[in-house]
Amino acid sequence: SLGILFNTGAGQHILKNPLVVNSIIDKAALRRTDVILEVGPGTGNLTVKMLEKVKKVIACEIDPRLVGELQKRVQGTCLANKLEIKVGDILKTDLPFFDACVANLPYQISSPFVFKLLLHRPFFRCAILMFQREFALRLVAKPGSKLYCRLSINTQLLARVDHLMKVGKNNFRPPPKVESSVVRIEPKNPPPPINFQEWDGLVRIAFVRKNKTLSAAFKSSAVEQLLDHNYRIHCSLHNTVSSFLIYYILFLCTVTYILTFIRVVREIPENFKIAEKIQTVLKDTGYSEKRARSMDIDDFIRLLHGFNSEGIHFS
Repeated sequence: SLGILFNTGAGQHILKNPLVVNSIIDKAALRRTDVILEVGPGTGNLTVKMLEKVKKVIACEIDPRLVGELQKRVQGTCLANKLEIKVGDILKTDLPFFDACVANLPYQISSPFVFKLLLHRPFFRCAILMFQREFALRLVAKPGSKLYCRLSINTQLLARVDHLMKVGKNNFRPPPKVESSVVRIEPKNPPPPINFQEWDGLVRIAFVRKNKTLSAAFKSSAVEQLLDHNYRIHCSLHNTVSSFLIYYILFLCTVTYILTFIRVVREIPENFKIAEKIQTVLKDTGYSEKRARSMDIDDFIRLLHGFNSEGIHFS
């Protein structure tokens, strides 16, 4: 495999230190019955070690040259029939069923891959992943810390995240320009009862300028336009459903029912201004002077509930 020229632009840095490989495998607490998903197996240093311990490894590799190396490595051994190789871009493929994911990822797909994992069903037990150090520290960052960002809060909403160990550049061939870290991600099962599209829409707005007050962050005209548009759609849907129900109730029931029901219909007043409504929600929930950089998951859940209960939606 020394003959291969690695494409560092595609994140091809092969983990060569057997001590680090063994450490990752220990931390994954693999079981004999496990199906493991591995992304970017490279020449298979991690793959071969895992094959000795589990029922099956599904290795996803985009580079046909490395696929050839991997096949050669297990050919004619008792490990060959435990290995399934999927050739292609993991971000464009449906994930197979797996119990755990263990991977030295190409760093440029870190963020989209984490969310693909976290929104994957059925649930998996855990993922042990190698990331660029700063990305790993963002995943585990707490409110108030410098690295705390949308990635931190979104990941921590859906999973428990732990920083396991640092891995220096010299453990790879060729060495990357950055330091690395191994992280464990365990999805929360059951997941929190939150519409993730709504949640992410709110968090995205708040974190665009995480040092601004929310009152200021929500004053952008793009944000006001989006929320005004969503509000009007929401009200008209509400009205369509309501008027249908009113006719139905007319058909079935008495006047008192109808009068009660008409109150539910959201009419938009002539002089309606979404900006005022947004600022009212921020004041009423007590978040108008707060900044995203210091707000935790519970804060955002309360805020989302405050907006939604006033008919303001983010998706």
